[in-house]
Amino acid sequence: MEIHIFKNAKEELEAEIESLTIAEILRVYLNKDGHVSFAAWRRDHPTKKPTLLVKTKGKTAKKAVNDAVSAIIKDLDKIESDFKKLK
Repeated sequence: MEIHIFKNAKEELEAEIESLTIAEILRVYLNKDGHVSFAAWRRDHPTKKPTLLVKTKGKTAKKAVNDAVSAIIKDLDKIESDFKKLK
């Protein structure tokens, strides 16, 4: 998956993400983090890729995104494990 970083400051990150689904999942998980003051995506046109904007306080924006990705992976691993138990 391609990600284009437009802005990578200490407490602000703006990136174009290839998938609207990934942008929305990241937004949901980022907004659960108490150090994230703002996380949202926008898409200028339906044919364009979404842009995710993250603003933080007390944690770098990059760390917040990494933490969100780790939480997503952990939840997906649990879901996979639960499905395997159903067999």
